[in-house]
Amino acid sequence: MSKQPSSYLSSKLEGRPKADGNGNGIYSLKPINKGELVAVFGGVIYEWDAFIHLPEIERSLCIQVEDRHFLVPRPIGEGDYVNHSCNPNAGLSGQIGLVAMRDIKVGEEVCFDYAMCDTMPYDEFNCGCGSPNCRGQVGGSDWQKPELQKRYAGFFAPHVQRKIDAQRTEKRAFVRAMRTKTQKYNSPISTSVYE
Repeated sequence: MSKQPSSYLSSKLEGRPKADGNGNGIYSLKPINKGELVAVFGGVIYEWDAFIHLPEIERSLCIQVEDRHFLVPRPIGEGDYVNHSCNPNAGLSGQIGLVAMRDIKVGEEVCFDYAMCDTMPYDEFNCGCGSPNCRGQVGGSDWQKPELQKRYAGFFAPHVQRKIDAQRTEKRAFVRAMRTKTQKYNSPISTSVYE
């Protein structure tokens, strides 16, 4: 088995312990331009029924890539320690690529919002990212929040974007049905049969 990490991390980044002593993070060594590829996740795919029996460390370092499929790093490398933030500077490009959502300065921690990929409650936690818009609790249904759908448009994993599109289609169909129903009951009654 290869010792080389299954993930890719840009040479402009390095993994290291966080200053607060709370785990590891990925930090910029050089400026990163908006749209630049910063990481690509790799590993082994597990379906939900097998995934939930993996050790907690492996589940916490994975990325959900489809409805019930998870990419778990094998072996774990420094590129697998990309943390969550409610005010991220990186977002997904496809299922496994991570790109800068804006220019990133030297010394900044590179983070993305797990709502961009998670649709299941496998890694819910109290968030301590400290951003002004921190949700406080991160969960598998956060992708459904309209404000996040707007903020992260173009940076969701494909399986999440499909769910968002289906949700919007369903909402439009419901609005159309309600509009039709309202018009039907509010239309003037024909009296021609009585004339």
